[in-house]
Amino acid sequence: MSKTIIIAEAGVNHNGDIKIAERLIDIASDAKVDYVKFQTFKANKIVTKHAKRAIYQYENTNNLDTQYEMLKKLELDKDSHHHLIKYCNEKGVKFLSTGFDLDSLEFLHEIGIKLAKIPSGEITNYPYLKKVAQLFSKVVLSTGMSNMEEIKNALDILLKFGVKKENITILHCNTEYPTPMKDVNLKAMLHIQKEFNVNIGYSDHTLGYEVPIAAVSLGAKIIEKHFTLDRNLPGPDHKASLEPKELKMMVKYIRNIEKAISGNGLKKPSTSELKNIAIARKSIHLNKSLSKGHIISEDDIIALRPGDGISPMQWNTIIGKKLKEEKKKFDKLFYSDFI
Repeated sequence: MSKTIIIAEAGVNHNGDIKIAERLIDIASDAKVDYVKFQTFKANKIVTKHAKRAIYQYENTNNLDTQYEMLKKLELDKDSHHHLIKYCNEKGVKFLSTGFDLDSLEFLHEIGIKLAKIPSGEITNYPYLKKVAQLFSKVVLSTGMSNMEEIKNALDILLKFGVKKENITILHCNTEYPTPMKDVNLKAMLHIQKEFNVNIGYSDHTLGYEVPIAAVSLGAKIIEKHFTLDRNLPGPDHKASLEPKELKMMVKYIRNIEKAISGNGLKKPSTSELKNIAIARKSIHLNKSLSKGHIISEDDIIALRPGDGISPMQWNTIIGKKLKEEKKKFDKLFYSDFI
């Protein structure tokens, strides 16, 4: 099985502070994720100045800013991108960012980003999807709030403008922060795979990390999960994010699950358990002391550990056999004991 790509979504959890962004990179590196991902946008390119915020954004920020005002405070300028890329390189983790507008896509392409992550909100944005396909050879598409027809339409645009299907991964996603467990519908990820014959993954907004682990067991090739320094920090996404220790545990458990499902699927004893066969199984022993020449009846024998004698599955082959020598109660029987 190929290694699951784990994207630690820093997003806007830096709260506009480059030092917090650096600390997030430190955490992602320590957790041994594959990518740490930020967001690249200009507020005036993605939202009007009077657009309302989502309910979760109001609940998580506790201020009266419009969506524009909230996003304006969370922009990362070009110099910050270069700084964070350098810092990621120093920390041994790959830098990634989601571009939310056409200019941001151009900028990410110019600075050498090879992988485009399409957020759920852009899945119905034709010019955006076209630009992604023209600039990037590898694409990850999130599908929160989407139905199958919308996913198909977006996929068709990506294919039409040059992205190869094998270079597209579609992520099942629910765009509610946090996502209630009853709304996860993880089997939809498998529906996407079956319908479109693509690589699949899962972008998670639930509390905790058990659902991403389950997604890996079902075949997710990419896992994306928000993380933060502290869930109590102000900002729209902190409350639905993992804290540092949780991110580390999620990565550890995903790597364990990868090992657990990496076998060839053939049921046979593993190398590690061969030594336990004789200890855990039983073999045929005598239930009483018997004299030389005794004919074995069913009342004379019992199945006991260890299992390094005659298997109890051969029970009926022992009945009626004659003992060569006297045997004591609980003696283990071998075929050599019989005439």
